[in-house]
Amino acid sequence: MKIIFTGYRQTATLATLAFVTTLAGCTMAPKHERPASPTAMVYPYATSTVSGAPDAADIGWRDFFHDPLLQELIAIALHNNRDLRKAGLNVEAARALYRIQRAEMLPTLGIATAMDAGRTPADLSVTDEPEINRRYEAAGATTAWELDLWGRVRSLSDQALAAYMALDETYIAARMSLVSEVASAWLTLRADRELLRLTEDTLAAQKSSYTLTTQLARTGNATQLDLRMAEIALRSAEINRAAYTRQLARDRNALELLLGQPLTPELSRRLNEAVTLTEGAIPTTLPGGLPSDLLVRRPDIRAPSTGCAAQTPG
Repeated sequence: MKIIFTGYRQTATLATLAFVTTLAGCTMAPKHERPASPTAMVYPYATSTVSGAPDAADIGWRDFFHDPLLQELIAIALHNNRDLRKAGLNVEAARALYRIQRAEMLPTLGIATAMDAGRTPADLSVTDEPEINRRYEAAGATTAWELDLWGRVRSLSDQALAAYMALDETYIAARMSLVSEVASAWLTLRADRELLRLTEDTLAAQKSSYTLTTQLARTGNATQLDLRMAEIALRSAEINRAAYTRQLARDRNALELLLGQPLTPELSRRLNEAVTLTEGAIPTTLPGGLPSDLLVRRPDIRAPSTGCAAQTPG
């Protein structure tokens, strides 16, 4: 009878351990699933891409923008931008929080030790010499592990991971936005400088035309109407030159604001010398047949998606 009771107690103990272990592996948090896209995966009549060519979304900004001056300007903006630096620090904080939450799933080990030291002067010592006594104590090692009942600790770790990924996507989106704004400001500056050059050429031509019309009017070979029309064209060219000069100053100020620093004399000289865009500075073609899931590869869309996963109750 005693043997039967002992076997029953062992069976109950094993069953209890198995039940607790099962509870530790359970989680009550709902699984976050992304809804299916209602659009087709491939666009109709899409052209095939070149074999081995990288996807458009996988092209880095250094591979996309080939102009050395533009690459240098983008690098300066990425280094000096304070908002981007703040976003990067937020990512580091979220990464540290995820590591802390993940560490809570592991057992903790502690060791308690102590040391005392005392000095005995020579007049109180048995040997008539000063002595130093040391005592060491070790209370032993302790270990602790929280049973993750209902998956609470694991849910907190998953939530911290999702929050870290959301902030990381936000940082990537801010970085891409800054690169895009610098490139746009650079192109606008180059385009307005080209328009200013064309306006100056037009102004020179209108000056020559007005001078010639004035001489013809003096000899009676041109009417006063012809002279006034030539003068109107000349004044219009002067107005356009003044407008593009002001616009060029605005473009320069906008670029310096994005860079986070004034343009150095060397950069100003290179911008002034680069009158026309070099061939191949900006890619004119992108791979065809882009899939419909290209949107979910955008970091500004992935950040809210992972943010929803971080807000899932656990």
